[in-house]
Amino acid sequence: MKEIITVSPSDHSMRLDVFAAGKTGTTRSQIQILIKEGNLLVNNTIASRSYKVQPHDIIEIVRPEPADDILTPETIPIDILYSDEHLVVVDKQAGMVVYPSAGHKQGTLLNALASSFKKMASIGGPLRPGVVHRLDKDTSGVMVVALDDKTYYSLAEQFENRTITRRYRALIYGDIREDSGEIIMSIGRSTSDRKKMSTRTRHGKEAVTRWRVTGRFGVATLIEAKLGTGRTHQIRVHFAAIGHPVLGDTTYGKKTSVAVQHGRVAFPRQMLHAELLGFIHPGTGRYIEFSSPLPRDMEECISKLSAR
Repeated sequence: MKEIITVSPSDHSMRLDVFAAGKTGTTRSQIQILIKEGNLLVNNTIASRSYKVQPHDIIEIVRPEPADDILTPETIPIDILYSDEHLVVVDKQAGMVVYPSAGHKQGTLLNALASSFKKMASIGGPLRPGVVHRLDKDTSGVMVVALDDKTYYSLAEQFENRTITRRYRALIYGDIREDSGEIIMSIGRSTSDRKKMSTRTRHGKEAVTRWRVTGRFGVATLIEAKLGTGRTHQIRVHFAAIGHPVLGDTTYGKKTSVAVQHGRVAFPRQMLHAELLGFIHPGTGRYIEFSSPLPRDMEECISKLSAR
């Protein structure tokens, strides 16, 4: 469903999220989610939630088809690394969607958490309670979910201020020349495909990825990546942009993945793993950190590459 709103002179200089929430009767947190996911545009471009609207701005709101309005608890095995009354840290398996959406109404991480935790944050509800960040369906690794609103706001602020520690491991295509480096390229919605992100965009946001090589296999390289920012698909988009897409990524690196598969090393999914997550616990004020070993499918691919 699409909704078009034209800003009147009387609404001059209002924050975008406040303006849109007031005009649509939607909560401000839900509007912020729409903005973050590129489903709220200003004059056909992505703007920040703090953008001050101007007279005659055209606000376009696209609401994805709702999966349901109730989060159904499901008994699904998940690997919980830590939990208390404030938050839960999980080691998400590849292939699991984080929250219900069109096409994925059941079997998500949030369905599983709703079964184990009766009290969850209201922000992001009813389908995304406490979700301050997410991992793509085919990305494995460490993720935190807030169980109350105070914790949500604290974690969201840490993500916003870039004080969260995040480290990933990835198998990328080819033999990258340097042993370490930094990719600084803005990322925004692709102008040709709204479902994809791109570095070739007129209105991208700053994105920084720092990396170092931890293994070389000729046709592929194992790298460790740390995020200076947290843009959608950041690692996948950045490495594809420099000619070394994440192996198994059919969205940003289909051709190069196939080339390696022809060498009889197939990749069941994108070879990207969220290895480490660290943050200040909102309840105790202490820094805590959680890690996850490389999953079996990535280990098996590395073993096959090493044997070539």
